[in-house]
Formats: sequence, C-alpha cells, structure tokens
Amino acid sequence: QVQLVESGGGLVQPGGSLRLSCAASGRSFSSVNMGWFRQAPGKEREFVAGISRSGDITDYANSVKGRFTISRDNAKNTVYLQMNSLKPEDTAVYYCNTLMFVGRTPLGSWGQGTQVTVSS
Repeated sequence: QVQLVESGGGLVQPGGSLRLSCAASGRSFSSVNMGWFRQAPGKEREFVAGISRSGDITDYANSVKGRFTISRDNAKNTVYLQMNSLKPEDTAVYYCNTLMFVGRTPLGSWGQGTQVTVSS
C-alpha cells in the first residue's frame, strides 16, 4: 500500500505557474502508475494527468494538455505536476493517487490534497 502526501498548492494569478509534489511512502512506488486528479467546488473529482511506472508514458486531460507536465523521480518516491499558464478554472483541490490507465481509474486511498486557487 502506497501512502501519499500532496504539497505545493497556493494562490496564484491567472497565467502563473505552480509545481505540485506528491511524496509517497512504501517500497512499491516504482512499481505503480501514478496520477493527479482534482476536485473543484461543487464538481466531481476528475483526472488531470497520469504517468507510467518508469515515466515513459504520460496521459493528460484535454483541459490541461500543453499547459501541465507530470513527472516522477522514483529515487525520491515523488511525483510532480508542473502547472503553467494557469486559469481560474484550474482552481481545485489537487490529489495524487495510484492509477490504472484504462479508464483513468484511481486505485488507492485519497490523501488530504493541496488547494490551488487561481485568481487575480
């Protein structure tokens, strides 16, 4: 079982950037695909980005493609989400989780998430 702690959120102006981190505990991190998800107020949680175990395959929601980049460092048991050109509609609580690419399905328990607010 991989335990996850997200960090790096904050308040940023439209057009700005943030980098989120997700630190994982457990020896199995390098054997699992990882994903970022988000939940905006009043909306269901949605897939944002995914990355394969070795980092060679990535997948993005259309709404963030070209603006967000997912990466991972298996030596540090950490997955990142670089977010550029942020828009107010990116405002949400962001979560990481283990991922099944088919259906973009989260597999594990949710952490506390990290709040991202895009506002002028």
